[in-house]
Amino acid sequence: MTLVHALLAALLACGALLVVQWWRTHTASPASRHWPGPLHLLIGFATNFFDTLGIGSFAPTTAVFRLWRLVDDEKIPGTMIVGHALPVVAQALFFISVVEVDPWQMIALIGACIAGGWVGAGVVASLSRRAVQLAMGSALLVAALLMISSMIGLMPSGGTARAFAPAAFAAAIAASLLFGALLTIGIGNYAPSLIVFSLLGVDPRAAFPIMMGSGAFVATVAGVRFIRAGRFDQRAALGLTLGGVPGVLVAAIVVQSLSLETLRWLVVVVVLYAAYTLLRDRR
Repeated sequence: MTLVHALLAALLACGALLVVQWWRTHTASPASRHWPGPLHLLIGFATNFFDTLGIGSFAPTTAVFRLWRLVDDEKIPGTMIVGHALPVVAQALFFISVVEVDPWQMIALIGACIAGGWVGAGVVASLSRRAVQLAMGSALLVAALLMISSMIGLMPSGGTARAFAPAAFAAAIAASLLFGALLTIGIGNYAPSLIVFSLLGVDPRAAFPIMMGSGAFVATVAGVRFIRAGRFDQRAALGLTLGGVPGVLVAAIVVQSLSLETLRWLVVVVVLYAAYTLLRDRR
């Protein structure tokens, strides 16, 4: 069994664990057996379509849930984690299978992100959320400007390799630890991973299996905990899952068909959007 096959097997095992726990809860609580409506399925499809493009799903899902009052505020985090977990597993399975990345580096970076979420949670959580959002938003703006400058020929262009050079790999490990810690306060790792890995000389496509692999492991494990605690909306979460998996499949085809130059501009748009939301929502 290769490293990639072992990673895929671990992802499937985590996904299966979530499904088993969810099914047990579903069968044990007849009152919660409500199938999602068309709106729930549409939300799942749209948010996971854009999530697969690297834009992220948490911010738009939260906005829609609150706009239509579909989920109580206290259940929104758990509903998103549980509902988006299996679509993110689908993202990870697809990109790990089809995108060529150094397997040792990929596993190390996924592990660093997960470790950052555990080890760095206390440190990052002690910081002011407003300060972190301001710093991250400003840093992403600067990074986007640097990437634009390289693409229009004002500075050397990077982002074509499928593996990190030694010094760049060390920087990527440090960045992944930080991104994992930031996940604990609700700041997604997609946009930062895309921009940092690109600036370190790696093809943006190589970021997708890494960032989605780490997201899948974190989401499935956290999802089991939310299910056991009952801190989620069954109907809305099921809508995210059933609508989300088809959204992932459609978006994955779109990403794979994009040229490298087009993908780089998509990364810039994603990063600018993330920076805008961080600076707008800081509180």
